[in-house]
Amino acid sequence: MSTTTTSIPKPEDNVRPHNYVEHFRGRHVTTKFIDPCEDAAKASMDCLNRNDYDRESCLNFFQAYRDCKKTWVEQRKSDRRAGRPSA
Repeated sequence: MSTTTTSIPKPEDNVRPHNYVEHFRGRHVTTKFIDPCEDAAKASMDCLNRNDYDRESCLNFFQAYRDCKKTWVEQRKSDRRAGRPSA
């Protein structure tokens, strides 16, 4: 087990995705690997690593990631319906 003291963010800090239009801007290629919820995904993996992959200890991080992804998908759908650019 690692002895690093880097703290991971609270799950509720990662519920809202980054602005995906800003996140994609400046990229020459839009891929499925660009994710405005990458902070939440990283926090989930960090939690698993710190807790020896005990999923029960990280359920709140997983929920924060799901909430972030849901918000992002709904935001993109809304933008497409309104004719705003989605990437």
